[in-house]
Amino acid sequence: MLKKYSLLLVAFFLSVQTKAQSSYPTPQEGTYTVENYIFENGETLPQMNLHYYTIGTPRKGADGKVMNAVLIMHGTTASAAGFLGKQFAGQLFGPGQLLDASKYFIILPDAIGHGKSSRPSDSLHMHFPAYTYNDMVTAEHKLLTEHLSVNHLRLILGTSMGAMHTWIWGYAYPDFMDAMMPLACQPAPIAGRNRMMRKMAIDLIKMDPAWQNGEYKSQPTLGLTGALSSFFFMNSSPLQLQLSAPTRETADSLVVRMRSASLAALDANDVIYALEASRYYNPSPYLSKIKAPVFAINSADDEINPAELGVMEREIKKVKKGRYILLPITDKTVGHGTNSLPAVWGQYLKELLEISEK
Repeated sequence: MLKKYSLLLVAFFLSVQTKAQSSYPTPQEGTYTVENYIFENGETLPQMNLHYYTIGTPRKGADGKVMNAVLIMHGTTASAAGFLGKQFAGQLFGPGQLLDASKYFIILPDAIGHGKSSRPSDSLHMHFPAYTYNDMVTAEHKLLTEHLSVNHLRLILGTSMGAMHTWIWGYAYPDFMDAMMPLACQPAPIAGRNRMMRKMAIDLIKMDPAWQNGEYKSQPTLGLTGALSSFFFMNSSPLQLQLSAPTRETADSLVVRMRSASLAALDANDVIYALEASRYYNPSPYLSKIKAPVFAINSADDEINPAELGVMEREIKKVKKGRYILLPITDKTVGHGTNSLPAVWGQYLKELLEISEK
């Protein structure tokens, strides 16, 4: 159970997993540098580094379009490296698996502000451009079209923040993809408890005297620890936590390990920017522009996207070929982190690939 619970940490505030032991092709790592990148608010960055992994080889059809590219996008404060673990890549990219890398060209980008792409923590700190989800998607589009020569996607799949990016891709570039699978999000503005969690986490970091307006010499541990508490309760699964930590001693020990691992992986300014990037997110008015089939999947024990709000039921009606799938709570779901468990939702990916085959 502890192995399963570790996925929650990866899904939201850790960035790496153990490399999957699989026979899929070795991931190729690269960085595309965009000169004078202009953000939607008019701010610029002289050099924007966009880091990525690719697995497999692109293939073109008779029409010149790439026919086998799959874009997979990660969650807030995570990175593309998180998809290389055995729970994700080991379930999807191997021979005969749903996204067999001998057949598909898999693209795993680090979003702006994440992983090895340009981040506030590189040097600019709180003077880094105030990027948004739109900026992140625009950068991903540049990476694919200008650098990787990918002019079409067989599938877009995103987890959490990456799922929200999936919706933006769908209406911003409606002819670019054959199918979409957003996992663990809502196609509506981030408000209510979700926004409150983000606001409180940001405020806790900034309230720490060690933060020093972003010019700290060492991480503001007190503020980050407070922020992690907010993340923890929104991302966790009560059932899995009870199974993983059935006694006071095991619960306390798990807290210590979780806190230590998370603090070692995070930068305070990067966290602030990543949480604030969602501030203008609102695909709701544009959902009717989406042309591709969409399977939107949430889990019933996801506290970030609680099913009782009824948001997905309302919004999915605007999507011409949209379907909402709510996974019931089982001993295999792990709250919000279920988005990173293909073993739970793989059957729906199989179905989506089949109905969108051309």
